[in-house]
Amino acid sequence: MKDKSTTHFGFEQVKTEEKAGRVADVFDSVANKYDLMNDVMSFGIHRLWKRFTIELCGLREGHIVLDLAGGTGDLAIKQARRVGDSGHVILADINASMLQEGRDRVLDKGLVKRISTAQCNAEILPFADNSFDCITIAFGLRNVTDKAKALQSMYRVLKPGGRLCVLEFSKPLYQPLEKLYDFYSFNVLPKMGQVIAGDQDSYQYLAESIRMHPDQQALKQMMHEEASFDEVEVHNMTGGIVALHRGFKY
Repeated sequence: MKDKSTTHFGFEQVKTEEKAGRVADVFDSVANKYDLMNDVMSFGIHRLWKRFTIELCGLREGHIVLDLAGGTGDLAIKQARRVGDSGHVILADINASMLQEGRDRVLDKGLVKRISTAQCNAEILPFADNSFDCITIAFGLRNVTDKAKALQSMYRVLKPGGRLCVLEFSKPLYQPLEKLYDFYSFNVLPKMGQVIAGDQDSYQYLAESIRMHPDQQALKQMMHEEASFDEVEVHNMTGGIVALHRGFKY
């Protein structure tokens, strides 16, 4: 039986109950530079990854959406424009600093009637069964302590016929790209974090957490076998550096 008393925080083994607090410290530190760093470290490509994710959400007027680990609200704002005044988006994050950034942006965009916010843990979602037409989680699942438990919680609150879209860093498909990506992740990215966000350690953790996250097939299997999602698809982007997993609840 797998020992659940410890888990990984990047490459470091920590007590399971300590991980959430350690992750919170990372995002408290980077919250006010998070969007800028996303643009810089992905060369702006993260906007295309998220646009593709929105397309696969299949949103329509009146849909109710949950955007988990939604942080600064970039996905939620795009979703709100698609669901219209008859729909609603809940922007959720476990981290108060990130959620505050998201609230401020929602207010600036004049979308407070379409988007509400909730501070909650993905593993124990405080919503009723069968509540949402669509759930998204972008670049957040790898930070969750118990990923299977979180996916099961998402399945519970998703409506029959609804879909989950998980956008996350994954495993490059080609060895030359993997080597280049490793060099960039461990040699360039932390230095960018130091220069732009004043925090090298958090971006070192980012690189390590990506390597510890399940690869494409492992996450697909987890979604289907441990959380009961049907028709789980994997869409690789940028050579597998990022993958979008989409699953349905029937």
